[in-house]
Amino acid sequence: MANLQNELAQVQHISGELHTNAHAKIGMVVGRFNSFVVESLVSGAIDTLLRHGIAGSNITVVRVPGAWEIPLAVARMAQTDKFDAIIGLGAVIRGSTPHFDFVAGESAKGLGAIGLDYDVPVINAILTTDSIEQAIERSGTKAGNKGSEAAMVALEMINVLGQIDAQMAGE
Repeated sequence: MANLQNELAQVQHISGELHTNAHAKIGMVVGRFNSFVVESLVSGAIDTLLRHGIAGSNITVVRVPGAWEIPLAVARMAQTDKFDAIIGLGAVIRGSTPHFDFVAGESAKGLGAIGLDYDVPVINAILTTDSIEQAIERSGTKAGNKGSEAAMVALEMINVLGQIDAQMAGE
């Protein structure tokens, strides 16, 4: 039992924190469709980044027509290797056709693949809601601001990947 406790004490843990690298470069790709919701997400994300020490000059916002186009622009930004994290911001609100399912699913799948393909944190902050009310709640009212939350996730992922790189370099 003592040997097990000794081994457990030697386990290394890495956990993301919100220590900000002031030099971090953050990209955002914003879908203009449903802008009445999306612009609140953008404001929340930018405000959070600025409050956590990211310089405004290190934030790049790219606007595209809608959620469907977000993954392509995120991929192009990732290809430049100039961003420490990229956030996709948009809103897809369910309607009476299956269009919602295609756009929501494919944009999520695309963003996930880009992060893995380019080894950069890609944060999916594309709201997928059943109603306008739900979208409004998630853009700064009852359910918080998902844009702000996405910015915090980006900062944490930059931190945790940096810790992993540092630990691997030390071995």
